[in-house]
Amino acid sequence: MTTLALVDDDENIVASLKMFFEAEGYQVRAYHDGESALPALTDSPPDIAILDIKMPKMDGMELLRRLRQTSELPVIFLTSKDEEIDEVIGFNIGADDFVRKPCSNRLLAERVKAVLRRSRGASAVPEEGDVKAIVRGKLVLDPNRHACTWDGKQVRLTVTEFLILQALATRPGYVKSRDQLMDAAYDDQIYVDDRTIDSHIKRLRKKFREVTDEFDAIETLYGVGYRYTE
Repeated sequence: MTTLALVDDDENIVASLKMFFEAEGYQVRAYHDGESALPALTDSPPDIAILDIKMPKMDGMELLRRLRQTSELPVIFLTSKDEEIDEVIGFNIGADDFVRKPCSNRLLAERVKAVLRRSRGASAVPEEGDVKAIVRGKLVLDPNRHACTWDGKQVRLTVTEFLILQALATRPGYVKSRDQLMDAAYDDQIYVDDRTIDSHIKRLRKKFREVTDEFDAIETLYGVGYRYTE
């Protein structure tokens, strides 16, 4: 059974969504602020989490920042805010999608399914006929296990980061435009802009440079896109 965590200080919204998703076959865990949710999401991660942004004690943005220090848990922001900057910041710190309230429960359920498809597609249990690991110099990407290593050391990537790197590493030396990377990393229902892709690339470089200071395998071609070089 898929486990879904709801984190929202509006008890009516939580009660409504909990009833709906349980009827859809999910196991639902509910929290009313980020502070109480953080240890639970860290110690016993669900399959996906839906977070409100504006909450007491710890807001959704701060909760996600802290989660991303140790976890690649798929996250959807459910928010009533109507400012583009919130989405830009949210995607930059590792959110997988945004849904604005009020919204229909059915729409939210479809977005949950879309994020889970991406997540599970990058971490399926290996079976006969699964794709081979991508080996590019010191880089090893295993799409079947959503595993990444550099020079034998593990690099923790979110689903979106993994899919972007996979798109680049599949054809080293070939340039991928931002639009191509968006197509590779996001569901058709999710809109992101160029700045979001640039931010993901920045996060990828940072994570690899924490392993190897001189990491320079992702090259920027200004005005064109990015490419992976061995």
